[in-house]
Amino acid sequence: MGFGARGVCTALLASVAVTATIGCGRGRANDEGHAARAVKARIVPVVVRKLQRIVESVGSLVPFEEVTVGSEVEGRVDAVYVDVGDAVAPGRPLVRIVPLELGLALEQEQAALRQIEARLASPEGRTVADVKDAAEVKKAEADRTDAEQKYRRARELFDEGLIARGTFEEAEAHYNSARAAYDMALQSVHTLRAQAAQRAASVALADKKLHDSVIRAPFAGHVKERMVGPGQYVKIQTPVMVIVDNDPLRARLKVPEKMAGWVAIGQPVSVQVEAYPGRAFEGKIARINPSVDPQTRSFEIEALLANKEALLKPGFFARARILSSHVDEAIVVPQDALRYLYGVYKVYAVEQSTLHETEVKLGAREGDEVEVTSGIKEGARVAVPAEGQEPRDGAPVQETQ
Repeated sequence: MGFGARGVCTALLASVAVTATIGCGRGRANDEGHAARAVKARIVPVVVRKLQRIVESVGSLVPFEEVTVGSEVEGRVDAVYVDVGDAVAPGRPLVRIVPLELGLALEQEQAALRQIEARLASPEGRTVADVKDAAEVKKAEADRTDAEQKYRRARELFDEGLIARGTFEEAEAHYNSARAAYDMALQSVHTLRAQAAQRAASVALADKKLHDSVIRAPFAGHVKERMVGPGQYVKIQTPVMVIVDNDPLRARLKVPEKMAGWVAIGQPVSVQVEAYPGRAFEGKIARINPSVDPQTRSFEIEALLANKEALLKPGFFARARILSSHVDEAIVVPQDALRYLYGVYKVYAVEQSTLHETEVKLGAREGDEVEVTSGIKEGARVAVPAEGQEPRDGAPVQETQ
């Protein structure tokens, strides 16, 4: 190779070396400038505040009342007045059973009662209060009185020897028979009065069955399910409708056993459901289960939620926040001071005007502040970066208001 060619190669290599040197110098300068550039941020102290603990729980919504209404009489369905989703008031007719046979049974019982009452009537036609006033007893009493008078007269005549013994004994037998007839009349009236009470009960039962041929709503609510249709034959206790009362609703929630001392009846509860994101439904704890489930180590509480707009439905999955009676002292930092990186939360502590990245573990959130359970102590200072600023470990900090 000639001198000219070697000269060209040497010049090219020298040029590349110079370019590389300049590029490396600029890279180091950029890195140094990036590290030296201050991060604008507010510097706030880490403080201890008293926090009223919030119990977070999950559960389901269930109706305040739910009942399966059944038929109390046997017969064929004549009409169905409501269907699924209909609102019902207490006593509203739901289903009617053909009442013909029930009406005839009532008339039969009423006729039998009238027959007994006629036998218990006084001669004036009024129902007697005293059994001795009954016509049957009065007749027996008159016969007894007449027989008694004849017996006494016959005895006097027999003692005087004016009538034969046979005649006297005949009068005596007639008197004894009249006395027995009177006692039987009294017993008969007592029996009739018992029969009258029995028949009156039968009339009331027949009347109830006729009334029960119309099946009615037991309380205000909505029809959840309908089981029968016109023409269907139903027997006693055949289910016909399911009625639910959804105002208020019950929210049944699970609470960990360690928080048993934090909740009490009457405490406010805020419930959220997926159907209405961002909206909270307020209620209060109404009942607390006295036992803990050994499988889940939790116990159940029940809150009542007003549902006048019928927005909530039984079966909704519910997330609840319960403002407990438990108060703790907790270390808190502003929520804006947190950074979430690679699955962990971090804050940037300020020491000698320099940022130091610190991993922390969080607890409860209270407004714009977050509890820190570990990673930082009271008295430390943390940076709240200004908008558009990205904090870095080891970077200087420029304090702003």
